[in-house]
Amino acid sequence: MLVAVSLADLRGPAQGKVELPLRLFWSSPDRTFDLGKPFMLRSLYETVLREASRPEDLTTYLNGDTLVTIWADLYLPKGVRQAWEDQHPDLRAARAAVA
Repeated sequence: MLVAVSLADLRGPAQGKVELPLRLFWSSPDRTFDLGKPFMLRSLYETVLREASRPEDLTTYLNGDTLVTIWADLYLPKGVRQAWEDQHPDLRAARAAVA
């Protein structure tokens, strides 16, 4: 699993529509996510965090500020969440703030 070295490196879009490549999202013919819809935003982030195989998957599709904002609402495998929180204490703090 990949973890970004810095949240500042995550400069993906924070609004609009994003289409994921087939190698990241293969379970639907429509791979477009409307970031203005909270459930689609969360779904895109959960998918990229689980499926990213290249650093550019993270930097292209994730936005650091958005990630911190929605972190506590994401449904992620324990290992993914742990790896990201170990690297980025801001994420752990964001989750603790809403608990």
